[in-house]
Amino acid sequence: MTFADLGLSDETLRAVTESGYTEPTPVQAQAIPPVLMNRDLIAIAQTGTGKTASFVLPMIDVLAHGRARAMMPRSLILEPTRELAAQVAENFEKYGKYHKLSMALLIGGVSMGDQTAALARGVDVLIATPGRLMDLFKRGKILLSGCSILVIDEADRMLDMGFIPDIEEICTKLPATRQTLLFSATMPAPIKKLADRFLSNPKQIEVARAGMNNLLIEQRLVETTSRGKRDTMKALLAAEDVRTAIIFSNRKTTVRDLAETLIRSGMKAGQIHGDMEQAERLRELDRFKDGTINILVASDVAARGLDIKGVSHVFNYDIPWHPDDYVHRIGRTGRAGATGKAISLVTPEDAEAVANIEKLTKSTIERVGKPVVVTPVAETTAPVAEAPAREETRGPRRRPRSDRPAKSGPVAAPAPDAARAPVTTSVAIAEPVVAQPAAAPVVQPKPAQAPQPRQDRHERPVRDDRRDIPFREPRRAPQEDRRPARMVDEGPDDGWNGPFPAFLAVRLDLPPRD
Repeated sequence: MTFADLGLSDETLRAVTESGYTEPTPVQAQAIPPVLMNRDLIAIAQTGTGKTASFVLPMIDVLAHGRARAMMPRSLILEPTRELAAQVAENFEKYGKYHKLSMALLIGGVSMGDQTAALARGVDVLIATPGRLMDLFKRGKILLSGCSILVIDEADRMLDMGFIPDIEEICTKLPATRQTLLFSATMPAPIKKLADRFLSNPKQIEVARAGMNNLLIEQRLVETTSRGKRDTMKALLAAEDVRTAIIFSNRKTTVRDLAETLIRSGMKAGQIHGDMEQAERLRELDRFKDGTINILVASDVAARGLDIKGVSHVFNYDIPWHPDDYVHRIGRTGRAGATGKAISLVTPEDAEAVANIEKLTKSTIERVGKPVVVTPVAETTAPVAEAPAREETRGPRRRPRSDRPAKSGPVAAPAPDAARAPVTTSVAIAEPVVAQPAAAPVVQPKPAQAPQPRQDRHERPVRDDRRDIPFREPRRAPQEDRRPARMVDEGPDDGWNGPFPAFLAVRLDLPPRD
């Protein structure tokens, strides 16, 4: 069977032929005809089987008739990662070069202004990650009411990354009458529930399960230890006939450290992980594709969907936590009929993870070799000089308790005895250290203040509301000076506990005596 037998247009066939392909893969042969007939499709295919072209080629022919409108894309392709979205965009440019189709790429890490400008002009094909698409939709920069084709690629990866709620929300904003294509390596229950809800009478094809072995890939397990991983990795890179290799690790920090180690060892290595900016990641991929570097250390962000020709080896520096990721990792080699090697470093702690992988693939992976022991370079260190003997600068020790005089009774001065005199040998007397007087601290003089008037304890400060200047209320006369004279019959005084004595009464109004 050839591509011409699938019903593709002459322009598309010309682009495929110029790309070097003559016969379709099994998933392409089964998927392209129903897509051309506008049927919904569920395709379960192992990575590396060519499923990207199985929806790109028919979509080019379907969209060739029509006109794009501003802010209303005619088709939508959802991808889990930026790298996979960029790769799909490259496929559209390669196979659709003889069609006048406009395309826009909505991914994070790049300027949003260029993306909104492309949407404003109108696009036939919109390739997006769910996060950036939802962001632009909430900003009112895009309308999905004119989308007639929806492609959900790597659906199981979408599930692992938590994008299923976003996909469900996106599907509710699309027209009810549309064509939906779902591609996945596995069909877990949440993906099947999603397909049952949003696909209408789909045609289901299954080419190869994710658990089936790719016979074109030679798989091996190399036993090592956690401490000997780096030395084992460098020894394998030197021993194997490595043309181009991808080394996968579970952690981003390990990716950075391992790449720097390989570069210091004189190897042409690069790195790609989730903490890098999108421009840096694309730059590293371009360097790997054009041969500037031949070793790419990557995290699982690059495990799915990357189609890089000529990868001869895939190394698992860390055994993946999920068995499905192992299949996707090793699928970067042995693509399009080529052969490849997949070598995994295994420590005793990886026994359970390896058992799960072998259970999924239904095969036993060959174990070879023992930990590669690299003789460490002897470090030249200067001999450590022994510490000098501590010189005695103290006086003679106190006599034993048996020689001390008894506490009771008079204390007599001991007679001088040469035999009992303390013996001091090689006593070095240190020169007296004269303590230098510390420099007196510089005291900054306080600024002179105007003398404050003395405040009487009977005075209280009063503040004038009209002028913000405090003043003091003048001192009042003593209370007793203003108190009028009391008569005997005035009653008790406040200062007395009893009646006022009559003999103390003074009449001030009596006339003077003669």
